[in-house]
Amino acid sequence: MTSAGLTVAVADDRTRPRTPATRLLLRPEVGSLVATLVILGFFLVVAPSFRNIDNAGTVLYNASTIGIMAVPIALLMIGGEFDLSAGVLVTTAGLAAAQLAWWFNLNVWVGVGLALVLALVVGLANGLLLTRTRLPSFLTTLAMFFVLQGVNLGVTRWVEGGVTSPTISDMAGFASARAVFAPEWTLTLGSHILHLKVTILFWILLTVAGGWTLLRTRQGNWIFAVGGDEGAARASGVPVRGTKVALYLGVGFCAWLAGMHSLFAYSVVQSGDGVGNEFIYIIAAVIGGCLLTGGSGSVVGATLGALIYGMTQLGINYAGWNPDWFKAFLGVMLLGSTLVNVWLKRKAERR
Repeated sequence: MTSAGLTVAVADDRTRPRTPATRLLLRPEVGSLVATLVILGFFLVVAPSFRNIDNAGTVLYNASTIGIMAVPIALLMIGGEFDLSAGVLVTTAGLAAAQLAWWFNLNVWVGVGLALVLALVVGLANGLLLTRTRLPSFLTTLAMFFVLQGVNLGVTRWVEGGVTSPTISDMAGFASARAVFAPEWTLTLGSHILHLKVTILFWILLTVAGGWTLLRTRQGNWIFAVGGDEGAARASGVPVRGTKVALYLGVGFCAWLAGMHSLFAYSVVQSGDGVGNEFIYIIAAVIGGCLLTGGSGSVVGATLGALIYGMTQLGINYAGWNPDWFKAFLGVMLLGSTLVNVWLKRKAERR
């Protein structure tokens, strides 16, 4: 403004550059990183077996089986939606591959391919039900959850007369498929031996791909925009329907990948498996900084949330505690991580 011929510049807080500390505090995965370090330190102190590097492979394996699904679920939640059918879809994919190969006497790889098609069809159905009916994703995917759970149990009992998929370990293609979906490597570090399974590699690759897509591509901007304000995103030319359908297809693909590992690692699949895992995937994403309202979150944070799950589950066993307390501990971690994320965000905004 001007006064007596003098020009006085008025600073606008909105254009003030953010300090590195502020930018760090605004990152959604900071809370999960703090929680990861706290839990790691805690179990290193209270659980002697947790300090044994030989057990690191087991911790990472448990975390990876959750992380493979936590990544696409985090992307979906950033886009403002949920998928309550994700846990049973993993089981559906494994059962489909085994039953189709066995029932029609197919090469196992054909069953694997048909299971992929089925998983993608379920993902597509979830996306189209959401975008065409405009019903809440909580409702549409909950309905899909019950459909898949019933099909898993009903078809398996009809085909096998029990609740377990047929054994296909003696069928053509099983050995090569197992070499792809369930290999294990041994890493020797001095006197220590780590057993690393392929799911850890899948988990890392999905985290890198998901993080890069979210932060470095136009499609990642679409995900944030759709989750933040769907109406504004549509008005800006963002393909809202296509983005949401693509996110559900991503969930379907990762469910197929997890289901193939389960099948070829254990040779059979229990038709009742997977129930409840959908909440664990959501918990990992929320611990990682994903908001239930959409528009904010981090793939890396979801990966850290899965790591927290793996460390907590085995840390309680290594400490010799009653494992019945695991879910209570997980609930405390969910609430604590959410509060830390909120506190860090408010602190950064005040700065």
